[in-house]
Amino acid sequence: MEEFVKIIDKNGLIVAFILVGLLTWLTDVFSKKILQSKIPGSAIAIFLALVFGYLGGVVGKGENGLSDIGLFKGLATLGGSMFRDFSIVATAIGASFLLIRKSGLLGLISLILGIGVFFLAGVAIAWAWGYRDAVSLCTIGAGACTYIVGPVTGGAIGASSEVIALSIGTGVVKTIAVTILTPILAPKIGLNNPGSAMAFGGIMGTSSGVAAGLAATDPKLVPYGAVTATFYTGLGCLVCPSLFYLLLDWAL
Repeated sequence: MEEFVKIIDKNGLIVAFILVGLLTWLTDVFSKKILQSKIPGSAIAIFLALVFGYLGGVVGKGENGLSDIGLFKGLATLGGSMFRDFSIVATAIGASFLLIRKSGLLGLISLILGIGVFFLAGVAIAWAWGYRDAVSLCTIGAGACTYIVGPVTGGAIGASSEVIALSIGTGVVKTIAVTILTPILAPKIGLNNPGSAMAFGGIMGTSSGVAAGLAATDPKLVPYGAVTATFYTGLGCLVCPSLFYLLLDWAL
């Protein structure tokens, strides 16, 4: 047993890949066999990962989820920004540049509309929670865009750790909702071609939620939704802590 523990300790990243692979496989089987694919396996996996992360943080008495436990420390690397950005870029590379050009004005409108609507929705939620300062409103509003834009914005404008955590939580809820609802609503909204997938990615914005939802709808659509969703994240990181913050500060 001691040798086994040593092997795990020395190969943390490999163990992390195995754990994530097992979780993804088991939830996919559960989705298909038990739920008849009504809820995507990826959505179940995300939910369970959040639960395990919480339990890991409680047991390990830290702030990094399961990676606070020595045997699972490789998850900190696998779940870090390097692998996240690599996955987003690798997914987007699968899209056809010719079809991306055809989206043109549609893609631009979807990006502007998506960021504006979700930012305002996040600000409304923050206002309902009792926040009245521009920093908190802007940070939580940015979190409603994506859970990446939220902390980036909060860090740039000096938000408290509590507000940044709320912005991340808001973005995670949105991601899970998009993941679950996309395959359910896809037939009703005509989400069945590259153009509509790009518009959808531009409006929803959450890269992981869009990719997971489209994967459950039609895997061929994933790269197109991921392209505009990735642009959405970048654009949100630019305008939320600058233009949107200045507008909120002026209005208040």
